Amino acid sequence: VQLIESGGGLVQAGGSLRLSCAASGLTFSRHVMGWFRQAPGTERAFVARITWSGAMTYYADSVKGRFTISRDNAKNTVYLQMNSLKPEDTAVYYCAAAPSPNSEARGFHYWGQGTQVTVSS
Repeated sequence: VQLIESGGGLVQAGGSLRLSCAASGLTFSRHVMGWFRQAPGTERAFVARITWSGAMTYYADSVKGRFTISRDNAKNTVYLQMNSLKPEDTAVYYCAAAPSPNSEARGFHYWGQGTQVTVSS
């Protein structure tokens, strides 16, 4: 199984980025997909998740209204659109796959290598 994130980078506060995560080696449409992030010195934190068909999404309070998770099962890809970015959003962002919906990192079986997002003030 491979999950490969892309789209990270450096952006000014208030700006936007769109992360992508391309999956292979798993039945993508049978996995809940999630995004997590980890800043230096902190634990990996839940950001957002989306169910198998994309019908339901769930967000951490800190990103609600600013981030949008979506998926394209035909392309085996999950996205995270990040708007109104803040310096506190700076972290390594990871996508992950789980067999069922949950917001705990231990519930996700497969992980990408991460992509750095840096928001300057």
